[in-house]
Amino acid sequence: MKLDNALKNIRELDENAESASYGRWLSVVKPLFSLGKLEKAITQIAAVRGGHFELEKKVLVIMCADNGVVSEGISQCGQEVTATVAKSFTEMRSSVCIMAKRAGVEVLPIDAGMATDVEGLRSIKTAYGTNNIAEGSAMTREQCLEVMEKSIDIVGELAENGCDIVLTGEMGIGNTTCASAVTSALLDMPAEKVTGRGAGLSSAALDKKIEVIKKAIETNRPDGSDPVDVISKVGSFDIAAMTGLFIGGAVYGLPVVIDGFISSAAALAAVRLDERIKNFMLPSHLSKEPAGRMLMEALELEPFIDCGMFLGEGSGAVALMPLLDMALDVYEQLGTFDNWEHEAYRVLR
Repeated sequence: MKLDNALKNIRELDENAESASYGRWLSVVKPLFSLGKLEKAITQIAAVRGGHFELEKKVLVIMCADNGVVSEGISQCGQEVTATVAKSFTEMRSSVCIMAKRAGVEVLPIDAGMATDVEGLRSIKTAYGTNNIAEGSAMTREQCLEVMEKSIDIVGELAENGCDIVLTGEMGIGNTTCASAVTSALLDMPAEKVTGRGAGLSSAALDKKIEVIKKAIETNRPDGSDPVDVISKVGSFDIAAMTGLFIGGAVYGLPVVIDGFISSAAALAAVRLDERIKNFMLPSHLSKEPAGRMLMEALELEPFIDCGMFLGEGSGAVALMPLLDMALDVYEQLGTFDNWEHEAYRVLR
């Protein structure tokens, strides 16, 4: 689906379903609002789904892509690691796959722009990795839009196949550099404020990473008011693809879970395209990367989990699922005060 058409077809939340869900929480036998954010999440999903819903079919979509900026020496390892980890997704051997098995989450790895082809991955790529953003645009605007639009269509396919909730994940050596550049442009913040150590850089390497991001911003001059321009100039294919997933959730009426820093950058890009898309997002955890909190504040969202995580791959999104499952069980199975001998709790002002 073309981006313009997608933005015209964003769904409205079901206010009646939202009100009914809120009323259900008021009626069940427990202290009011005592499950905190989890109650709000269930009510939000009810509004997204239009009433009764299940969380049986959970799908983690991991967007895998390579980044030309790795040639600047801003990561501990080379691009070949992207392919190695992507292959482990197909064999369900990675960290997030082990977590996903426990949480009952299906894993769908996608080649959004890897430098090599890996057997077992569905491909939506338009190029074998991005260009070096320190020297020029990461990709063309047309490539960015194509990857974004193919990702919107993936959500449509998932919805048609009975998916209840979409989780976002990514894999790509060097992608925290691109995410920092995107965040710098979207928030109009200096590189040193939004850049972290990624997968464990030394202080000297961090300084170099910051200088590379500054050079990328200066060279490409991304327009912070145009998310597509920002992603195509200083972003990455995985960010473009995850942006499409968030848009797709709003088009096809599925909740989409934000993972960590890189996923949050994509989420902000989507919301900058249309504020309504935020209604379909659930933030999983607070990334340890310095811009993690900045992005959550810009989105005006409060993460459910704060474990100091920065693994990526969708690990935070997967970690949220058992909490949502438990909250939904309470919501559906707990008795109401109508069948209890004690007086119901009252909302006090």
